[in-house]
Amino acid sequence: MAEKRPPATLDEMRDIIAKFPGPDREAEEAARAREALLTKPAGALGRLEELSIWMACWQGKHPAQCVHPRAAVFAGNHGVASLGVSAYPAAVTAQMVKNFVDGGAAVNQLCRAVDADLRVYEMALEQPTKDFTVEPAMSEEDCATAMAYGMMAVEPGIDLLALGEMGIANTTAAAALCAALFGGAASDWVGPGTGIAGDGMKRKIAVAEKGVALHRAAAKDGFDLLRRLGGREFAAMAGAIIAARMARVPVLLDGYATCAAAAVLFALDEHALDHCKVAHRSAEPGHRRLLERLGKAPLLDLDMRLGEASGATLAIAIVKAALACHNGMATFAEAGVSGKE
Repeated sequence: MAEKRPPATLDEMRDIIAKFPGPDREAEEAARAREALLTKPAGALGRLEELSIWMACWQGKHPAQCVHPRAAVFAGNHGVASLGVSAYPAAVTAQMVKNFVDGGAAVNQLCRAVDADLRVYEMALEQPTKDFTVEPAMSEEDCATAMAYGMMAVEPGIDLLALGEMGIANTTAAAALCAALFGGAASDWVGPGTGIAGDGMKRKIAVAEKGVALHRAAAKDGFDLLRRLGGREFAAMAGAIIAARMARVPVLLDGYATCAAAAVLFALDEHALDHCKVAHRSAEPGHRRLLERLGKAPLLDLDMRLGEASGATLAIAIVKAALACHNGMATFAEAGVSGKE
């Protein structure tokens, strides 16, 4: 009988981050050199040039490619959903997961449009995390197990990962997590989420404030804050980002909740997200503040706030366009075009 493997631990995750591979400078320089030879003025394609070089740098090869992109959506339920912090009931999480499976959600249509596959991962929806205003949302083992589960989304052959989430009340968790990680009042980080206002907004701020007050001083690092204030889908997204780094798969981060999960890694190592780009700036006000802290400029700013990896999936098209130009354009010599004098 095979020996049962011990559960994952947060210390194991900390050790992996300490051993993260760095950028592939040889591939980066090869991409930069080709970019300088293409039939256009230097810098004329703006951030598309940056994207093609970034893809080569983190895939570790030139030319980079994007033939098997994946959108990964992690779904989890939160104990604080019972406190009236969302315009929708917690049951919507499972209902939306079914909608993803049935092909009826926005991300399904976007995946078809950009030729990406979609994987949806349910994170024990029948067992919401604990109410973080009273106790930690997850045990260390539960958090580490969710991270390990998220790592499985990075399968061989994937060359770009668009990462997102689904979970009623997860903008409340995101706000509390960001306030605990970076400081400031909870009201600086809380936004309307699914569309709450008035008394609902006051409740949401109060819940985030209470959670931060209970856990910030007690936590020893970002991973400890993740298990105290986050959710299983947050932990799984952090795990997917870790696995992508180890497998040299560049990552597109979706909106507020996704970037809050990523921020846990940034708090441990400011270079932990170098293989990630932020796909879009959410209309959720805390997201703008968070991107400033992370030093990340979004690729798109379309007032989206849907979640479910919708912005990240849409940004796959931008990456594909960047690589099409980089790999397919003629050089000045090939086209017989005179270069800059």
